[in-house]
Amino acid sequence: MHDPVRPVLKRPAAIGWEAKFRQIDLIIERPFKGDELVRRMKGWATIDVYQLIEIINKHGKLRLLDDYDVVVETADMAGIQAIQEELAAVFAEEAWLEYIPKSKLT
Repeated sequence: MHDPVRPVLKRPAAIGWEAKFRQIDLIIERPFKGDELVRRMKGWATIDVYQLIEIINKHGKLRLLDDYDVVVETADMAGIQAIQEELAAVFAEEAWLEYIPKSKLT
């Protein structure tokens, strides 16, 4: 069964501090950035996630849409096509982009 997966952010990262002699109650929650979330896929993905990020960063940017979905943002359709071609050349059918027009995202 072919069931592609994608990374999504289920909850923000919680960052806190611990001191040796006192309690610090400060906790900061923030979502990962797009490339941070993709890097966390290392070991779960069948491709080199660092190589994937490098390819995408040549032509666009990884973003976290609505603090949940990882998307690739490019200036134009040529950027999407360049990424798709390079992904196919490097990873064959193991990694690809699904084009979603901006009008469907809002």
